[in-house]
Order: sequence, then structure tokens, then C-alpha cells
Amino acid sequence: MESTKPIEKSGEKDYVGMAMKVTTPDGDLAEFRQVGDWGYVRTDPKALEKISGEPMPDSKELPPEAGAFKDVLEGKWVKFNTKEMEKAGAEGAGTPSPEPTLDAKTQEKLLDSLREVVSREVEFTTGKSEDGTEHITAVAPFRTLITELIGEIRPLAKDLPPGMELPTDKDLKDAPNAKVTADFALKNGELKEVRVDLAKLAEDAKVKKFGLVLRLGEGQKPTAPAGARELDLGEVMGGFAGPSMDEEGFDETATDPEGFPVEGFPEDAA
Repeated sequence: MESTKPIEKSGEKDYVGMAMKVTTPDGDLAEFRQVGDWGYVRTDPKALEKISGEPMPDSKELPPEAGAFKDVLEGKWVKFNTKEMEKAGAEGAGTPSPEPTLDAKTQEKLLDSLREVVSREVEFTTGKSEDGTEHITAVAPFRTLITELIGEIRPLAKDLPPGMELPTDKDLKDAPNAKVTADFALKNGELKEVRVDLAKLAEDAKVKKFGLVLRLGEGQKPTAPAGARELDLGEVMGGFAGPSMDEEGFDETATDPEGFPVEGFPEDAA
């Protein structure tokens, strides 16, 4: 991500670039970039077929109105104007109601409560490796920590953005309470790696160790790929709308099987 401000101080309007790629052992599955007001996307249709188990449409069979959508099915870069898409979505949905938000005082109070839970339930130790990397190890009983953290958030659930559903008490009761360890590696004061052993969360797992590792490196400036054709979503939808009702032989005076007039019922209906 690229922003005109430091990431921790950035709002939605401050981001000017973004890049994301989803890969599998067989290669890249999908890639997305945003540079300014333009979004760029490409996919691997064959990889999508393999994952979904469903065949993708053949680009050669699409009508001319499909435009750049053919490029999507051929694994090429396409682009679209993000501002125009947002505008079209807002016009179609009408005036949206404001999303629930937490005021600054409530946010500060919540953060203080979460810090107290972490300081009470998480054991921290520090050490250094041979190359001078500083390691901070955090150990906590998973169920206890999550239950207390969610308990602090639950009273504010009504003020959270839509879609942020909190786990129920039953969900938390069924969670394993094994102690989970997270190792944070810092080099010259900067976070370089976080490592967590997820096997502890599966109490009956056959594997004894399953690590999730997040590594942080030097950032790269998102760039616009060359040759991307503009994807007009309006034309794409129009191309797949199919023939009109009149072309299909619909008759406003047709009747249903019982003999009653039905508007738009096909003439040849049995």
C-alpha cells in the first residue's frame, strides 16, 4: 500500500496505490493493483477452473459487446475507473445511511480495556539471537484471552460497522484453551517477522507443529501494468443481457394454463 501519509495515520482518501497478489503452488491465481483512480486486475482462468471445478467461458464465444471482458478470460490485464464505479454504486443504492462508528472517547476507553486484558493474560519475555535480532515472545491461553477481549468489545457491538459479527459465548466455550506462543522478531527497532504455532489451536491434530509466519520487508511502489484495456462494466452487462422480450415471442395478451390472462406470458406456453 502507498499513502501520502504514514500508514498508521492514513485514512481512506490518503491511499494512492495498492497491490495484492494471490498465489498457489501452481502459480499466480489473481492480482490486483490500484494506482490513483484506476484499478487493474488479471486472473489465471485455468487456475480458477481447477479450484472451482467449473469450466470458464470461452472468450471466443462471447459477443463483441463483451469488450475487455474477453481479456479477463484470456488472463490479460484489464482496468476500470474506481471513482466511476463508486459513483455508479452510490446512484444505484440511493443515499446510504451513515455507518455506525465509535466516537474518539469510546475508542480510547476500549483500547485501554484491551491493553489491561493483554497485560493481565499475556506473558512476555525478551531475548536476542546471535545476529542481534531482538525477540519478544508472547504466551497466552487462547480461550481465556479471546473470551476476555471479546467481553470488552461486546457492549459496543451495536456501534461496530456492519458485518463485524462477534463470536457467541458458545463459540468461545468450544475454543481450545491451550497456551499459544507468538514470537516477534525486531531488527534495529523495526518489526521484521511474526511467527505463531497454530498446531496448539487444534487439540487433536496429528501434526505437532504448524507455523504461520508473517515477514515484513521493503515496500514497493505500485505501478500501472502496460497494455491494460478498459473494462466497461455497463457494456459487459449489456452484452450478456440476452435478447429482448419481444425477440423471445412474449405476448402481453397470453394466458396461463388455466386460461387466465397473464402479462408477458410466452405465446407457446403449455
